[in-house]
Amino acid sequence: MFALKLSVLGERKIIEMLVNYMPIEWDAALPFWDDAAAIDLGNENVLVLKTDMFVRKTDAPKKMRFFDMGWKAVTMNVSDLAAKGAKPIGFLFSLGAPKNYDASSLAKLAKGIGDAARFYGFKVLGGDTGEACDLIVAGMAIGLAKRDLLVKRSGAKPGDYLAVTGEFGLTGAGLKMLLEDLKPHSEKAKKLFLKAVFRPIAKLKEGLSLAMSKSVSASIDSSDGLAYSLYELSRLSNVGFKLSKIPVHREVEAFARFHNISSEDLALYSGEEYELVVTIKRGMWDIAKSAVKKAGGRLIKIGVVTRDKKVVYERDGELVEIPCRGWEHFK
Repeated sequence: MFALKLSVLGERKIIEMLVNYMPIEWDAALPFWDDAAAIDLGNENVLVLKTDMFVRKTDAPKKMRFFDMGWKAVTMNVSDLAAKGAKPIGFLFSLGAPKNYDASSLAKLAKGIGDAARFYGFKVLGGDTGEACDLIVAGMAIGLAKRDLLVKRSGAKPGDYLAVTGEFGLTGAGLKMLLEDLKPHSEKAKKLFLKAVFRPIAKLKEGLSLAMSKSVSASIDSSDGLAYSLYELSRLSNVGFKLSKIPVHREVEAFARFHNISSEDLALYSGEEYELVVTIKRGMWDIAKSAVKKAGGRLIKIGVVTRDKKVVYERDGELVEIPCRGWEHFK
């Protein structure tokens, strides 16, 4: 009998398979396929929960320090709460490690988790430890949101603006440096690329401020890649997107020219970038932009929401379809 391997299915098909055996609450405050899960507390508040797993073999490129692993294990969970407009109030994690690990390495990992929790403004509530064949941090961030301020993936409407909270490609360039030994074009760029890979920062203040402004119709965290994030918003909102620009960081453009590779591919498909991809309600662009600026960030308009359920980029007067690609575990 033919055994279907997980590598054939990929992460998303695996989830679809597992769901068949689970008692799913499909009419929850946040739909099952959203960035996080939510429980209505019966008053004006909603408890928002996110769990994400950091595995050293797949999530830690070479030269990544244990402190940075701990930091990232927190950030990857917080970023999804930011996309929903939920304020983190606590963090739990289960830690798996080989028994021959150096205890000082785990101490550095713990410091990374602790410093990240302090940075984002919440407490570590507890967790579990166990022996494993690789270093694993399975984290869960707990957040609170007002029910009427909770932002889903499914609210985008034709005519809304498409925007992001930052430029893309820094992580992709950093991974090219680390995994393919591509040389940076400058020392400044090298520092930017490595910071993006090793010490990412979730756009929590921006997400909370946008939610408070009530200007956002849909939102998603971009950690699986900009292109894939757009397709997820498209699928769940039943809309399409026409991009007027691809938000590539200028240092990524210089790096791409230096190595004769595509800067657009680095921005669209690299993943591991913790920006927010949002749609802004018609007539509320100035309110949204001001809200993000007040939070210390910036909002970049990159396109519009369309009725046509395609994701396209207008380049030199022609519409070019953007393929649905991005980071996927097991592939």
